[in-house]
Amino acid sequence: MAANLVQYLGTGRRKTSVARIFLRAGKGSITVNGRPFDQYFAVEAARATVRQPLLAAEMADKFDVIVNTTGGGLTGQAGAARLGIARALCEFNSELRGKLKQLGFLRRDPRGHERKKYGRPGARKRFQFSKR
Repeated sequence: MAANLVQYLGTGRRKTSVARIFLRAGKGSITVNGRPFDQYFAVEAARATVRQPLLAAEMADKFDVIVNTTGGGLTGQAGAARLGIARALCEFNSELRGKLKQLGFLRRDPRGHERKKYGRPGARKRFQFSKR
């Protein structure tokens, strides 16, 4: 392994997903859990979410991004990756912080899963009402 490997780290979370991000100087490839980016995130909306901070900072073709993500579903993992990439970009250049913060990429989405309530089939759903 190269002794002069420079990489920037960022951690992102959303719902129950956690993403660890490694930014390395490169050509702009993104790898998620050892798989190609397009293969892991099949939905275009999730791919766009992950790319947002790189495009906003105009660094999409300057870094190779390695994402290790666990927990949750694909949407939560994409949101976690977005936050992690934004944090790693701030570690690379603190002058990007203002722009990323203004666009909302440095804010952790606080929404989570609502628990199921007793006497109901789900968190808010009710059983069918019968008048007679």
